[in-house]
Amino acid sequence: MYSATDPLSTTLSALADPTRRALLARLSEGEATVNQLAEPFDITLQAVSRHLKVLETAGLISRGREAQWRPCKLETARLQEVDGWLARYRMFWEGSFDKMGAYLEEITKGDQNGSKN
Repeated sequence: MYSATDPLSTTLSALADPTRRALLARLSEGEATVNQLAEPFDITLQAVSRHLKVLETAGLISRGREAQWRPCKLETARLQEVDGWLARYRMFWEGSFDKMGAYLEEITKGDQNGSKN
């Protein structure tokens, strides 16, 4: 049964925002502080912190503690869960494209210009 608080829903909700996806993309390059993450955005540090909190709650990032720094780090387990969930749909589309490719090959068989003999 569906629950609004299940991990997949929480993850997909966090990924729904383009700013959060951009923050994750940056973190895929390595750890970064809030100030480093905020640099390319035309939003306040407070807004970036709120986005990071959503990502942290969803389990997509973690925050360390090094002296006065709290570097953010990408956590991949939840993204792997999303990928696993999408895998069955990926298999469906790949199967559909394979069938379409076979059909197109069949109807164009025998003529290099693509028209049927």
